[in-house]
Amino acid sequence: MVPEYYESSVVDIYEKLPVPFGLVRFGVAPDHPEVKNVINAFTQTAHHDRCSFYGNVTVGKDVSIEELKQAYHALVLTYGAETNRTLDIPGKNLLGVYSARMFVGWYNGLPENKDLNPELSSETAVILGHGNVALDVARILLSPIDVLKKTDIAGHALEAIATSKVKRVLLVGRRGPLQVAFTIKELREMINLPDTRPLLNPSDFMGLKQAVKDLPRPRKRLTELMIKTALEKSSGKEVERQAAATKEWGLQFLRSPLEIIPSNDGKRVAGIRLSVNKMEGLGESAKFVQTGDVEDLECGLVLSSIGYKSYPIDPSVPFDHRLGIIPNNLGRVLHASGLYCSGWVKRGPTGVIVTTMHDGFETAETVLGDVRSGLLDVSASKGGSKVIGALLKQRGIRPVTFPEWEKIDNVEVARGEQAGKPREKLLDVQQMIEVASQ
Repeated sequence: MVPEYYESSVVDIYEKLPVPFGLVRFGVAPDHPEVKNVINAFTQTAHHDRCSFYGNVTVGKDVSIEELKQAYHALVLTYGAETNRTLDIPGKNLLGVYSARMFVGWYNGLPENKDLNPELSSETAVILGHGNVALDVARILLSPIDVLKKTDIAGHALEAIATSKVKRVLLVGRRGPLQVAFTIKELREMINLPDTRPLLNPSDFMGLKQAVKDLPRPRKRLTELMIKTALEKSSGKEVERQAAATKEWGLQFLRSPLEIIPSNDGKRVAGIRLSVNKMEGLGESAKFVQTGDVEDLECGLVLSSIGYKSYPIDPSVPFDHRLGIIPNNLGRVLHASGLYCSGWVKRGPTGVIVTTMHDGFETAETVLGDVRSGLLDVSASKGGSKVIGALLKQRGIRPVTFPEWEKIDNVEVARGEQAGKPREKLLDVQQMIEVASQ
């Protein structure tokens, strides 16, 4: 027999933008359409008669946490890690220095980043970071334009990359080959990128063959692929492919940014000064220590991919500023009855979509467990979206429903068909609302 609260529970989703899917829409690289297939599962859920989507509603601004708590029995915060860890070194504000988060938002059509207009007029770009986002950015910068034309990359980004002068991308990390944060899939894509050759320094990988034997299998396979690429000579068609390549990318290890070197006029990037580091300790917990030696790299573009960060949404919600998360136990916010959290704001900005989905399942089980145990009192009815809808109407906020999002979706797909792409995203929030209202 199905408990009554399963049959009568209603889930309302509030989203800041008029469009759903968050990081799947605005974070996943445009040349990874298979990853975006999870949207189909999300859409199926959104079509459920007890699930409603309300876009264009900013929680904490348009409606408060306290107002939501009054209207619902349980409030689950899943607002992710919307800001990034800042690059706090001299020269960080020069033209040509951007966060990877902003750059990804720019090529993925995130409204707040549509006017970024990054500087792509130099041959060499430096990306600070050795995670999957860093490799995504490098791959988009170096991908053949004919490949990108077939994706849902934003039109303005496609035009800019088509005329980009960037031919060399160097990915710089503070630690060594055994501590990189990217995965083998992303590395393999970079190695096989058309018209592009890898530049891996053999000296960085000397002696590692013995060290990899006892590593966990994913780390072992990843390191072995780097070693093979760096130390083993290519043969046959691969030699010809690399020799004919007009672009290149490389991994630089044991380097930390010290300052951005300005151009002669003091306005734009001319290079970056790096500290040369050494490692202390073993494995993924090893620490880097600066040696006092420095190294300069000439470049005209610096992209900082050193991590994402969550922010406190409301003073009433507990927040751990050091860890950048909402303190919780299996998704149950500590010392805050009726409040729950999931995703990156729950455990920090790590993992992929599948990780986050399992994380959501865990939080959902916690909510249901609290209902079953009586810890979460659902005996009295609450107004839900009727109450919140009335408040938003008073404040002149116009929510966008899921059927209205599907109007936006249809327009974007139609625009994409005209351009020979799967989708051409609307970039302006007001335009989205106008389309939704038709």
